[in-house]
Amino acid sequence: MARLAAITDVSGRRDARIGGALSVGAALFWPVQAAVIAAVLAGLLVGESPLAPLLAAGLYFGLALLRSAVEGSAQSHLHRYSATVLTGLRREIVQVEARAATPSAIGDGGALAALTAEKLEALRPYLLRYRPARLRSAVLIPAILAISLWHSWAVGVVLILAGPLIPLFMALVGWAAKEASARQMGEIGQLSDLLVDRLVALADLRLIGAGPAVVDSFHTASETLRARTMAVLRIAFLSSTVLELFAALGVAMVAVWVGFALLGALAWGTWGAPLTPFAGIYLLLLAPEYFQPLRDLAAAWHDKAAAEAVIDEIEAWKSETRAEIMGLGELSVGGRVIGPIRLEGVAAARGARVIRYPDLTIAAGDRIAVMGPSGSGKTTLLRLLAGLERPVEGVVTVDGTALSEENVAGWRAGLGWMPQAPHFLSRSLRHNIAFEGDLDPQVLAQAKLETVLAGLPAGLNTPLGELGAGLSGGEARRAMLARALNGHPSVLLADEPTADLDAETANAVTDALLDFAFAGGTLIVATHDETLIGRLDRVLDLGGSDPA
Repeated sequence: MARLAAITDVSGRRDARIGGALSVGAALFWPVQAAVIAAVLAGLLVGESPLAPLLAAGLYFGLALLRSAVEGSAQSHLHRYSATVLTGLRREIVQVEARAATPSAIGDGGALAALTAEKLEALRPYLLRYRPARLRSAVLIPAILAISLWHSWAVGVVLILAGPLIPLFMALVGWAAKEASARQMGEIGQLSDLLVDRLVALADLRLIGAGPAVVDSFHTASETLRARTMAVLRIAFLSSTVLELFAALGVAMVAVWVGFALLGALAWGTWGAPLTPFAGIYLLLLAPEYFQPLRDLAAAWHDKAAAEAVIDEIEAWKSETRAEIMGLGELSVGGRVIGPIRLEGVAAARGARVIRYPDLTIAAGDRIAVMGPSGSGKTTLLRLLAGLERPVEGVVTVDGTALSEENVAGWRAGLGWMPQAPHFLSRSLRHNIAFEGDLDPQVLAQAKLETVLAGLPAGLNTPLGELGAGLSGGEARRAMLARALNGHPSVLLADEPTADLDAETANAVTDALLDFAFAGGTLIVATHDETLIGRLDRVLDLGGSDPA
């Protein structure tokens, strides 16, 4: 709980304290109810009851109703606390990822989605059960032990010997449980990443007939996850078996001693006086309840193991140092490029690696190809030029003014961005191009989208899925180009605009990019496409060459 408190900054801790206290209070009703039952049964045995049957029944059921009400209130507070914690963590993850300039090291979108949705749910049973079970164990067990010792030192010795063995074995099994849970959570994240990756490439995979291979890869990944899950379950069953063994032995030894003591076969184990029927029955009723908090704690122990695996992942995510996207505030400057863009001593960090870029001046109307091997920093350079992240060294200037929080939003208002991987909203094609703004019909012709629209059932009003369902890879790329052109930008940044396209579609996209440049726009393209590179004026080779 302390580790969870350290990684959360949410309200609701009052609910946790009240819920835990009420849960302990509800558990303390049973010794009183057991005393009522013992008094009635002992009275039937000796022929003299201190409580009238009707009064005893009313008292017992009244206490039961009161206990139920207190436990219900405890669960209400604990549910509210768990909802507050999970909502706070989910909100934090979404807010941080929305502002982060670089991806998280824990995985791609699938892993983050699994953490936010599925894995965080593993904290809920931990918040609901583990801390209350621990509090009940800390209070109820000493209370029952004290009552037992008051009536019989023999029963107290049995409980003292049997009780500590259960937490000992729980700790031993818990080490293995945490490791197994961590492996299982890791497999869930990897499977989610695999699913997202395959869904994005689904159309291309179907075209090349890779369906059977994809099915096999999912089968292998799911079997690995199944094996991890079964490993966690095996540990859970093992610990439950150990717990029930010692609990059963402890209760059985108490029952045997009480039985022989009441029959007069044993004269030891009490504090001098013979064991009374009331005391014997009371001890028999209390013995199982002595082990019940340990049963609850053992069940919650596996919740704790799963939760700690998730907390480790959240701590790793929180420990990442990632730059934020610049200028997420209100739009402050609405101007367009009126002067050169310049990079002076610019460097960007990718983990422990620092990517250094040559000094570069880009005049209005330039057509530049950025080339280099994968990982050389082409996409990062485009992000720096767009002001999506800050350089760790050097400065990016526009018309002599450095990009900053105050002016970068206005600078981006004059940019067009064509990402390498198309992204869509679950809305119409029109909305995915223009969003809430007006759609310029000219950009449809510029992006060569007329033939695409003719093949769609509702034209521009055709709804798309988040992965561009209804569009091929080339059509999705042209829709991204139309989106980039719709705002009539002064500068267009394109990241691998012709990657994975057939020759005809690649030529169509290239012609549209060059039409933008011939109209006076500044075109900066990160690409491996030799044909596209050959049609541009300048080349910046990040593989080692100086800018041409």
